[in-house]
Amino acid sequence: MEKRGFTEVDTKLKVAFAKVKQDFIEHLSAINENTSEIQALYDYLYSLDAKIEKISQRVESIQMSLGVFEEKKSITLNSQEKQIFLTLYTEESPISHQEVALRSGLSEPEVREFSMSLTQKGIPILKSFCLGETKLKIPQQFKEKQAKENIINLSLDSFFPQQKSLIND
Repeated sequence: MEKRGFTEVDTKLKVAFAKVKQDFIEHLSAINENTSEIQALYDYLYSLDAKIEKISQRVESIQMSLGVFEEKKSITLNSQEKQIFLTLYTEESPISHQEVALRSGLSEPEVREFSMSLTQKGIPILKSFCLGETKLKIPQQFKEKQAKENIINLSLDSFFPQQKSLIND
């Protein structure tokens, strides 16, 4: 009699575990479907981001050709903005946020924040999207205008701040 009871319990357990296993399989299938859907959405957003970046470049290019940045006669920058501006100003080719951070001594989030601030203040920064990375560059036209008119009001101290203390000593 006991053996029959164990067999019955054993059968019920097997049925229960089979149901749990089936539920797990269905749950795993739903997760996989959701993962595929999320990946498809990510790919779509990635392509949209690339297209928005291209449109942004074109708008900036049009603004540059129209001379939109000529409206401001003088732009005042704080020290972090100057560091980023000088880093970009002295580069000939586009560089990433990470490279700007390394060269300016600021963190990447600070570089992103202050480069956006530069743009809001009227400094044109061309952005390009390459291999999943945003590259920054100041257009040559603005560099020439800066060199001629000193819009940012830079002095040699901006380029060589440590030299100032040596000269004064």
